[in-house]
Amino acid sequence: MQYAWYDLVGSIGVGIIIFTYVLLQLEKVRSESLIYSLLNALGASLILISLVYSFNFSAFIVEFFWVLISLYGIGKYFWKGQK
Repeated sequence: MQYAWYDLVGSIGVGIIIFTYVLLQLEKVRSESLIYSLLNALGASLILISLVYSFNFSAFIVEFFWVLISLYGIGKYFWKGQK
């Protein structure tokens, strides 16, 4: 089995998502915080980059919606700040 650069990128993305979830469970970050949504969006985006080179439809769907939901959270954070 070969481990290409895009596998490393995807693994970093997985690590970021796991780290973010651990922070949430340890109550070091709140789900409403900007950093929570940014880290989730970054992690999922890195996984999507890896999927461009080694495609898996089910993983693509999950990560695509993970990015969309995270972008919603980012937008919601900034929208609330304008009020």
